Amino acid sequence: MSVNVNRSVLDQFYRYKMPRIIAKVEGKGNGIKTVIVNMTDVAKSLNRPPTYPTKFFGCELGAQTQFDAKNDRFIVNGSHEANKLQDMLDGFIRKFVLCPECDNPETDLHINAKKQTIGNSCKACGYRGMLDTRHKLCTFILRNPPEDTGSVKKKEKKSKKKDKENGSSDGEASNHNDIDAPDAVDGDDDDQDWGEETTEEAQQRRMEEISAHAKNLTLSEDLEKPLEERVNLFYNFVKQKKEDGAVDSSDKEILAEAERLDVKDTAPLILTELLMDENIRDQIKKYKRHFLRFCHTNCLKAQKYLLGGFECLVKLHQTQLLPRVPIVLKDLYDADLLEEDVILAWAEKVSKKYVSKELAKEIHAKAAPFVKWLKEAEEESEGSGADEEEDDNVEVMTYCYTDMMPNSAWQSTCLFYSIHFYLTVLFIVHPGEK
Repeated sequence: MSVNVNRSVLDQFYRYKMPRIIAKVEGKGNGIKTVIVNMTDVAKSLNRPPTYPTKFFGCELGAQTQFDAKNDRFIVNGSHEANKLQDMLDGFIRKFVLCPECDNPETDLHINAKKQTIGNSCKACGYRGMLDTRHKLCTFILRNPPEDTGSVKKKEKKSKKKDKENGSSDGEASNHNDIDAPDAVDGDDDDQDWGEETTEEAQQRRMEEISAHAKNLTLSEDLEKPLEERVNLFYNFVKQKKEDGAVDSSDKEILAEAERLDVKDTAPLILTELLMDENIRDQIKKYKRHFLRFCHTNCLKAQKYLLGGFECLVKLHQTQLLPRVPIVLKDLYDADLLEEDVILAWAEKVSKKYVSKELAKEIHAKAAPFVKWLKEAEEESEGSGADEEEDDNVEVMTYCYTDMMPNSAWQSTCLFYSIHFYLTVLFIVHPGEK
């Protein structure tokens, strides 16, 4: 059964059709994979090599892909439903097939290896433009250009050479120039572009264009690397900032680099290793802004990595930090770097992901007073909810009282509760000390 290439067009007489994707899941466990049985036919309808949409699926799903053109097998690792792949194919068609002007799929891609750009031309409306090369697939396309586009120039040379050998006339040879070759493929046009203007402004403009293309290419290449390599790149970036003495004011740059490398969740683990040591309590205040960019509300995964980083830090400075675990956790909690739910979930299960099982148990045991304090505070807040509803007047009086209370008296009250917590921690963790 065929469907419209542009599935947003509902006209059943739409002339551009393609077969529906047929997917077959093979293997079990870690070896499970999805074979796209009719990828060659689908790609032919789109006028693209079958490797392009297959690789696109891999980029979008974060899965490895395999190509065996000889046996017509195009594989995406993992188990994926045909409907899901069909929806994903719509994204490929929008980005790499449809003309941005007329929405027709009669387009060709033109690779300029010299400038590392991908051009797009439409036979229906005559549109010519450049593709945005920030998508991961663009790096693959630049390395594996479409055969037709890449071989146009060679074909022209071969045909001319053949004509000369056969003694054909100039008129007959000129027929071979009717091939629909894009301007970007013609090497003479590249030279002409460079020679159009020699002013300083024109040279500067061209250098900026090259820098932009190089930046996009680097971005695509970095994103194709495994997670471990991307984490190492981020580690080196932050380390360099620290060595240059610029890390204190580089919180925005650090966030941008983490987003560029797609390691935003794991970033707190790296920041803890590079920015903190046995003086973690002071460093929490100093680098609070840096961590908040990753551990703000609802970033639960990043907060879990922050806890993992703290465990690693305790391992490195066990003598200094192990007795201070509950106090440091409270500092992280007060700084809004850790949410209550994340801490309570962490406390329920001892993990050996970052440190040994024995040390993890010790850390959890030391954290017990703070966890207990959190649970009691939660129970008290839940229990006081009903009383607040019944005693609205008392609540108003209380707020009025705090407003009227002198600043020093209010500070004394806050200080009392802080001292109460720290004394609780002290006597539970070190019952023999006074």
